[in-house]
Amino acid sequence: MTEQQEASEDAVMTRIGQAVILLHAGDREEARNRLGEIWAEIGAEGDSLHRCTLAHYMADAQDDPADELAWDLRALTAADGLRPGEEPGLPPGRRPGHGVSPTPGEGSGRAPVEGSGRAAGEGAGQGVGQDARPGPQQAVRVFYPSLHLSLAADYVKLRRPEAARVHLARARAATGALADDGYGNGVRAAIARLERRLAAEPGEGPRPFPEQYS
Repeated sequence: MTEQQEASEDAVMTRIGQAVILLHAGDREEARNRLGEIWAEIGAEGDSLHRCTLAHYMADAQDDPADELAWDLRALTAADGLRPGEEPGLPPGRRPGHGVSPTPGEGSGRAPVEGSGRAAGEGAGQGVGQDARPGPQQAVRVFYPSLHLSLAADYVKLRRPEAARVHLARARAATGALADDGYGNGVRAAIARLERRLAAEPGEGPRPFPEQYS
């Protein structure tokens, strides 16, 4: 990556971070507008890390749970598309916006950020910084517990407990990639909270690794 390309990459993440600060300050409409503009600029073939990070935060800016689900699915698709040759930068766990994050309720399916209460996929990513970046495959592995936890929480909101259990099982199965630190422990705690909540719901238990996503 050339110096000019790296500066451009950093600029995109900075702009996403600025929109996230607005989101966390309560200006959801302006945050949606800014994230939407960046999404249009990135395009369908843009950097997978940018698309994953942006879509994950755009989900939090939605008022309709169905729209939130659609953006979280886009975030998962982008993570799946992170190519081995891509420079991963900061994973969705260490969000732009310098760690600014709201605190979810106790029943939330969202895990805390390092030093805050941010949601699943919205926590810090194992101490990753500009000078200590994981390889792309390791970065993707760290994405998945929080991404699937976010999807499980979306399906709970939509009263689709079976779909929630599918993604919650996937989140649990992926936790081996998490470090034993504040972020990893926060994601695991959020998974446990949602598991307890779903245990009280009617229906079958979690079924890990179904043949297709719900």
